[in-house]
Amino acid sequence: MLKSQLEIIEQGQLYLNSVSKEDYSAIITPNFISSAGSHMRHIIDHYLALMSGLDNKLIDYDKRMRGSHVELSPTLAIDKLNEIADWIKNLNEAQLNKLVTLKTEVSVTSHNVQTVQTSIARELVFAGSHAVHHYAMIVQISFAQTKALPQTFGLAPATATYMRENTQLSEATDKADLQ
Repeated sequence: MLKSQLEIIEQGQLYLNSVSKEDYSAIITPNFISSAGSHMRHIIDHYLALMSGLDNKLIDYDKRMRGSHVELSPTLAIDKLNEIADWIKNLNEAQLNKLVTLKTEVSVTSHNVQTVQTSIARELVFAGSHAVHHYAMIVQISFAQTKALPQTFGLAPATATYMRENTQLSEATDKADLQ
């Protein structure tokens, strides 16, 4: 699991190393209300909440750094992702299985905060899936900027498996048709 988390972080690092500061912070209106930098900051916020949660036994995804310099600077975002990757590399089995409380708002019409028991491992899986979802949003922003990204950037692992299997099935069917 930790290897896959590092692969997700690496995707973000590769993107950040390829994007200009201007494209990273641009909001392409009217199609988007946030920049690629806002999405990357949001991803980082979730991982930082996990890191904090390991220490204080409370994960609060609602504490965010909205409007921070991480939204404007790919270099600062890379630094944060490096910090997150180092943290992931140093996690051990006991830390992954540590029970913590998750606190989060669950309603858009009223202030409704819920708490549930979870584990660092479970929330790490969520943070990775959440990151991939936001990478997919970054892909759309990049398309609007007429920038190309790798085909696997923002692709969910289950979708990649489906595509690999579908390609193998198509290749097998094509071979059968030729015989």
